Amino acid sequence: MADSEQQLPKTPEPYWLDSTTIPTFEKLEEDLETDIAIVGGGITGITTAYLLTQQGKKVTLIEAGNILTGTTGHTTAKVTAQHGLIYHQLIQQHGVDQAKLYYEANREAIDYIKELVEKHSIDCDFSSQDAYVYGNTEQSVQQIKSELQAYKELNIEGEYVDSIPFSIPCQAALIMKDQAQFHPLKYLTELIPSILENGGTLYEQTTAMKIVEDEKLTILLRNGHKLSANKIIVASHFPFNDETGLYFARVHVERSYILGIKLEEDFPNGMYYSADSPARSLRYTEMDGEKLILVGGESHKPGQGMPTYQHYTALQDFSEQYLSVKEIPYRWSAQDIVTPDNLPFVGPVTDGHPDVLIATGYAKWGMTNGTIAAKILADYVLEKPNRYAELYSPSRVNGWGNMIKDNLDVAKHLLGGKLTYAYTTAEDLMNDEGAIINFNGRKAGCYRDPDGKLHIVDSTCTHMGCEVSWNSGERTWDCPCHGSRYSIEGEVLDGPAVEPLKKL
Repeated sequence: MADSEQQLPKTPEPYWLDSTTIPTFEKLEEDLETDIAIVGGGITGITTAYLLTQQGKKVTLIEAGNILTGTTGHTTAKVTAQHGLIYHQLIQQHGVDQAKLYYEANREAIDYIKELVEKHSIDCDFSSQDAYVYGNTEQSVQQIKSELQAYKELNIEGEYVDSIPFSIPCQAALIMKDQAQFHPLKYLTELIPSILENGGTLYEQTTAMKIVEDEKLTILLRNGHKLSANKIIVASHFPFNDETGLYFARVHVERSYILGIKLEEDFPNGMYYSADSPARSLRYTEMDGEKLILVGGESHKPGQGMPTYQHYTALQDFSEQYLSVKEIPYRWSAQDIVTPDNLPFVGPVTDGHPDVLIATGYAKWGMTNGTIAAKILADYVLEKPNRYAELYSPSRVNGWGNMIKDNLDVAKHLLGGKLTYAYTTAEDLMNDEGAIINFNGRKAGCYRDPDGKLHIVDSTCTHMGCEVSWNSGERTWDCPCHGSRYSIEGEVLDGPAVEPLKKL
């Protein structure tokens, strides 16, 4: 481990959020009726609202926190159809036609983002880049060669090379030409004026709790008010209504980590993703006239594995080994939803609920999948055919083996968390330290802040009753079963939970 903990920022903050002024909106504090209700203010929700208001639809978007501060604000923001070594796998699982359709969907998303950047003259550091997937082991070289063959079958323009243009060891790499990168929040904030001008409304700090079907579809809000609509689009990353369609059992959650690094020497163009494990992702973004290098990786399920801060130091070790690190001004983490067959779920939540639509499961590729999801959702609402709707349909059944494996993992952590005794007490904690403690004979989550003040919450996740774990890298309480995350005060940071942890 690098002996340079002081060089990492004390608190996690994404560069995107630190470098953008995001508009703010009021809470929804009355009952309201609308045509289309959208839950979630990330790339899918904002893009869908943009598309529908362009067509004259009355759209109301609500966000539990602040818009664009969730997963969209924590991405690496690669705009690419090269999603690791996915196409060989998709051909094996779904066949050539479906694999080709997935490529074309993501290619269309890239082109649409570029179209909007040009249409609205958006200054968002959009630039065309080649995307590389590279490897340095015999196994990854063979996988890259199989992926090259998949490119040929799908008529994807690719180039096989045996090196990448900097010092990371590489025996083989596959290039997908003409991909892109951008500043996601500068892009999306420039779509909001158009939404408002076309009659759309946005509300923040407005938490959706439940969907009920009376005469009209209705979202019950945490503050006691109701939002009724003809159609509801759930674009809240993890569907808050996950019991409909059993999505808590059909997807799993992964966290990964990112460092924003300034280098002594120049960084080449291109976006890079390693085929070897642990995976590493690299790209740059413009920051005050120089390059900020984004180094990502260290994927794991929330609430599981080693202390989370060690994931940051692992990325730091990697960066210092292969890059000329001058300064590390940023660190942050991201949360991704993964489906059993690695294709997103976009469309009606179930066949029996055609007016409630969801979008989830983008894995680590939300910029393109989130954009094409918005186009699919908009077409559902407008009753227009969409050539990708069947491919992304939540009603498809694939990947049973992965689903069984994920649910056995959930059961293990549910039982293990209940059976483990907490020996630590609040008195044992140092300042800026958290742990599960014994609190009057029961388990509790306890954090002692830098001033010595204790913050104690019930450690039982409000989603399905698993015991949360302390996340030292983010100073949060994370559920190892379905990925819900809470602040030190117990407020929900990531779903599927909608209720906070009880303060003790």
